[in-house]
Amino acid sequence: MTAGPDDAYGAPDPARIRVAGKDAVQVAVEDAHRREWATVLAATVRVTRDLDLAEECVQDAYAAALVDWARGGVPDRPGAWLTTAARHNALDALRRARTLRSKLHLLVEPEPEAAEPEAAESEAGPEPRSLPDDRLRLVFLCCHPALTPGAQIALTLRLVCGVPTPDIATAFLVSEPTMAARITRAKKKIVAARIPFRMPTPAELPDRLDSALATIHLLFTTGHIAPAGTALTRDDIAGHALDLARMLHELLPDEREVRGLLALLLANHARRATRTTEDGRPSRLEEQDRTAWDQEAIAEAHELVIGALRGGAPGRYGLQAAIAALHASAPTYAATDWEQILVLYDALLTVWSSPVVALNRAVVVAMVDGPATALAEVEALEQDQRLAGYRYLPAVKADLLRRLGRTGDAAVAYERAIALSDNDAERAFLRDRLAEVDRPR
Repeated sequence: MTAGPDDAYGAPDPARIRVAGKDAVQVAVEDAHRREWATVLAATVRVTRDLDLAEECVQDAYAAALVDWARGGVPDRPGAWLTTAARHNALDALRRARTLRSKLHLLVEPEPEAAEPEAAESEAGPEPRSLPDDRLRLVFLCCHPALTPGAQIALTLRLVCGVPTPDIATAFLVSEPTMAARITRAKKKIVAARIPFRMPTPAELPDRLDSALATIHLLFTTGHIAPAGTALTRDDIAGHALDLARMLHELLPDEREVRGLLALLLANHARRATRTTEDGRPSRLEEQDRTAWDQEAIAEAHELVIGALRGGAPGRYGLQAAIAALHASAPTYAATDWEQILVLYDALLTVWSSPVVALNRAVVVAMVDGPATALAEVEALEQDQRLAGYRYLPAVKADLLRRLGRTGDAAVAYERAIALSDNDAERAFLRDRLAEVDRPR
């Protein structure tokens, strides 16, 4: 397929041509993939009205870039080059196959200025037509409430982040055919549910935005603490989630909960270098070297938290971000403002009545009122069926029992936590704790 011409955006800088060897071009294409994939795909979807065809056209554009940029130099505007190339690929494909309406169409809402694909080819000027909110439409499409949370994450990684299906399968510890089938089912669900590729109406926006925020947060959580496998963290997945949060904030800068989510992810991701020991096991917060934390990210999170909490009652992401920011900004573990964190957890429970939040709050209660008071709250939470099988419930209980000197009971709780964990690094950490309390017995 034909890629967009270099002269559409001006001749490349001769100096860049001289240094643009194979490695430099690969770096440029990888950077463009990371930064521009969602924009290029969203613009191409508007031409094809077909997710699969749009993906194919965009992939071909990136493949063409590897060849053309090595020959003629990296263009000054890689994203525009790729968008034009993908659009040309799409128009070529549509001319070869007039059966578009029988394929997976996305029911794009007609707009006054919208042209048929055939007419779009003759539009004046080299600049590709791409609405500013196309990426946001793509995010909302992938995170539609009609899709299951797992399907939302897989589709978001594939379409918005451009992560190859084999890599997604590896991240979630399933086979490539299994993950490919999940993504295919999600695409079919979009058609079956007649989900349009458009911005939500004002009435739809709260639910759709909440679904998008929850998907990005769940994606980050999956990378922050891997639910299974040998490694405690998957920084690549957490990084994708952080990129998505930045994109959402760029597109919806006035949404307070969007600010809150980005702040939450920044404050937590800032500690990534110290969250594991040299052998890959979890590192306790009090043991982490705070000088190795990303202070620039923490400062950015702090500013975002101020905006997320200003102007009305705070939401769940703004409050979680405030908690994370207090942890990240404390100069030492001993200097952590546990009383203020407890106040924030109380406020969080009023807007998000989750037993997981209540369990996290109990950890803070132990720091403020002592482990005995916290243990009573944890034992009450054991009656909540929503936490049945949740590995952190017995882990927290075990730590509280250890601090109270009840080593036998703590050992039983640690054994329960080990049995519930599917992550090798977590199991190794818990076995170390079990050995500490089991020695007196």
